[in-house]
Parts: sequence; structure tokens; C-alpha cells
Amino acid sequence: MIKKLHPVSWVFIGLVLAFLYIPLITMVVFSFNELASQTVYQGFSFKWYADIFTNRNLSNAIFVSLFVSIVSTVVSTILATLAALALSKQRKIFREIVLNVNNIPIISPDVLTAVAFLLFLISISIVPGMATMIIAHISISAPYAFVTIYPKVRALDPNIQEAAYDLGATPVKALFKVILPQLSGVILAGAAMAFTISFDDYIISVLSSGGIQNISVYLYSLTRGIEPSVNALSTIIMLVIGIKVVYDLVKSKNEKREEE
Repeated sequence: MIKKLHPVSWVFIGLVLAFLYIPLITMVVFSFNELASQTVYQGFSFKWYADIFTNRNLSNAIFVSLFVSIVSTVVSTILATLAALALSKQRKIFREIVLNVNNIPIISPDVLTAVAFLLFLISISIVPGMATMIIAHISISAPYAFVTIYPKVRALDPNIQEAAYDLGATPVKALFKVILPQLSGVILAGAAMAFTISFDDYIISVLSSGGIQNISVYLYSLTRGIEPSVNALSTIIMLVIGIKVVYDLVKSKNEKREEE
């Protein structure tokens, strides 16, 4: 039996939802504003969506963000998957040490990681640029992908891999035909986590890029406040996320129906 919520609880939930979603709704509404204003609405227009592509600085920042995030996500996910597979075969004491070391960049402040990486580049006389920015993003994204993938790897049945070997599969074939298909869902989850961390980062990006701007650096460089075209870009990102959430809900519901 489902217990009914007290009216005060409903009020509290409503206030929390309003606090979370009213700013987002306001941003979406003003992304269609004719005026370049964040407070006065006058007329419906798509011109700020077109400005995303005509504003060279913004479009370049979007390209840099996507390029860096995609490359760092692919590399981070591959490294995290291989590390999880390798670590799962090690002794417990070694696993515990590696897991604790992996948590250091996760719990450390971004500014600490950024300054340490910048000092490292200076010490080996490497000029910051696109390549160093990608390396920095890999270093902060891989630990998140690893902690997402590793628990599923530990839960795999080792007998399945042994059975593949008994049937004549090579280690590489067993990896691609037996192990990775079982990890496909969690690998995608780890990749999504790595992409989010990379795409959203500012402090590490600004100290490792040598002046190259991704979207977060571009936003912080604006001197006249947020541009309406940024509202349009944020609305597109929200739409993509919303479609993904709805897709996952529908997929989960269909899987439950098939199990029943």
C-alpha cells in the first residue's frame, strides 16, 4: 500500500522542482526572444539559433568542445575498460590500492589538478595547446569511466571466459565476442560520464589549452553577460538530453514487458 504524502511534503517537493526547473524554462523561453535581452521578452524568433552557426567565436568553441570531448571520451573509455578487466584479475590488496589511487583525481579539487598539470607541462617545456588539452581531459575523465565500468567487470561470470577458451577462442576473440558484449551497456554509461566531465570542464581546460577556447572557456570570457545564442545552444543540449532520457525510459519499460 502506497502511503499518501502530507500536504507539506507536496509543497516542499513543488518548491524544489520550481527551484530546479524555472531557471531552465526561463532560459528556453528567452532563447526564442527577438530582443537580445535576458529580462524583456518581445516577439518569437529563431535568429539566436541561426547565430550559433554565424557567430564564429561560438561555433569554434563548440567545435573545440566536441572534438576534445569525443577524443578524450573514446580514449578514456578504452583505457578504463582495459584497466577494469586487468584489475579484476589481480589480488585484493593490489585492487584496493589501485581503486584508492583512482579516487584521488575524483575527490581532488579541479584547481589542484589543473595547477599540477600546468606545472608538469612547464617542467618538461611543453607549450599548452590542443594536444595537452585533450591529454588533460583524458586524465580527469578516465577515473570516472573506470569507477562506472569496474563493478560490472567484477560481477562477470569467469566461467564464461573459460568456456570460450575451451571452445577454441583466442584471448582477443573472447574479449570481443564474449566479454565486451556483456559490458556494452556499462561501457556506454562510462563513456557518457566521461563525455559529460570533459564537455563541462573549465578550470583544467583554461590552464591546459594555451588560449584555445572550448565552450566553457568561451562562456567565462564573455564580458557583457550571457549571449542569447548561448541560451539557444543550451536549449539544444537540453533537448538532446531529454530525448535520451525518454528513450531510456521507453526502452526500460519495453524490457520489463518482455520479462513479464
